[in-house]
Amino acid sequence: MEDDITQVPGIQVGHWTDHEALTGCTVVLLPPGGAVGSVDVRGAAPGTRETDLLRPERTVDVVHAILLSGGSAFGLAAADGVMQFLSERGIGVATREARVPIVPAAVLYDLGVGDPQVRPDAAAGRHACLDAQGRTACGSGRFGAGTGATVGKLLGPDQAVRGGIGSASITLPNGGTVGALAVVNAVGDIVDGHGSVLAGPGTVDTLLEDGLRSTPPLGSNTTLVVVATDIALTKTQAHRLATVAHDGLALAIRPVHTSYDGDTVFTVSTAEREADPTETVVLEAAAVEVVARAIRRAVTWVWFVSPDGT
Repeated sequence: MEDDITQVPGIQVGHWTDHEALTGCTVVLLPPGGAVGSVDVRGAAPGTRETDLLRPERTVDVVHAILLSGGSAFGLAAADGVMQFLSERGIGVATREARVPIVPAAVLYDLGVGDPQVRPDAAAGRHACLDAQGRTACGSGRFGAGTGATVGKLLGPDQAVRGGIGSASITLPNGGTVGALAVVNAVGDIVDGHGSVLAGPGTVDTLLEDGLRSTPPLGSNTTLVVVATDIALTKTQAHRLATVAHDGLALAIRPVHTSYDGDTVFTVSTAEREADPTETVVLEAAAVEVVARAIRRAVTWVWFVSPDGT
């Protein structure tokens, strides 16, 4: 499917969804040899796993999958299932005793939407990996990690509207591709390119006129993003791309990067195409655009990709 993160060669995406409990998880599977990866955690209340390993100065250069999950910190357990899936296939960093899959993860808080006793676990993570093998696209809608996502919560939970998961991609002038997947559970509103509210109660205008009457619970909001490209990047370049890609959040979410969000952007490079230093700015600009598009699509989706990927 066009205009989807899976347009980037080597990227597969799968989901596990519980429509009754309103939670789920999403996995991005990378080529068996891994991909160069990095991350920029901008929000003040993140829930993450293995993100320190993605810092430019750390030793390991590749990741093998990225997991995004509902269930708050409980949902990090789904990464165990992804690791098991990859380990069974001999995928991971070679050590003397075994291959160790590198699976960074980030979670969102959806416990107040459905059944708080149901959270993605290792079995859910493994299911998402199996789902990825039979899908042709990530898709956009209310499934996977976006099943229980909500937005526009800064003025109170009664003002919240449904969020979701969105995906988009852009073909670069040199023929390369950059794609994004966004799980949108922001405390702020989602806005279009003119600043008009797509989802939410008009939070910023109310804040500036009336202030904030009650304090939202910490750690209950976040936007999680994966940016993928087939352009070869070093780990330092991937980190820079993650930093720049946060501008896409700023274009589509108001307010963003607040004290109540855990906004996190992962970047991965499958290195299918040689890097051209003159096109760095093109890649960065495309990443910003595709992230904003994926976020908006998460709340305005008009099509749904079924479990079999059609």
